Amino acid sequence: MYPQARFYIRTALIYLVLAFVVAALVLINQSTAQDGRLSALQPVFYHLLMVGWATQLIGGVALWMLPPYSREKPRGDERLGWGAYAALNAGLILRVIAEPLNAWQPGRALGIALVLSAVLQVIAAWLLVIALWPRVRRRITPEPQSRSSQRGGC
Repeated sequence: MYPQARFYIRTALIYLVLAFVVAALVLINQSTAQDGRLSALQPVFYHLLMVGWATQLIGGVALWMLPPYSREKPRGDERLGWGAYAALNAGLILRVIAEPLNAWQPGRALGIALVLSAVLQVIAAWLLVIALWPRVRRRITPEPQSRSSQRGGC
């Protein structure tokens, strides 16, 4: 496995652990009713799980397993994959910070931060699609010769 795929998959596993920590905090708080503000972490759990773990794991496995782009550049333009990685993680970290803060004390700056986090995640998805699309497009191969022309017959 090459480094870019390893970064995606390792980061995904870190987000999985963080998602379960956040889920534990939310569930413990719900059962003990200690602090109502911790319920604002529930969307953070979903984002860590679905964007941080699932999306990043899928992206890393796809970058690793899909057919090569060419013999010279088997992974195509790796800058697209790194750009997607950076945008996805920047958007997710911004979301994890701004989401509960906006729930606790709504403000214009936090609303803008949430929009920016969503834009970064959409950019990441498109960069990943652009990076992977050439590797899954249908290759044009020459048609095999018919049996009669191979044998020299009519």
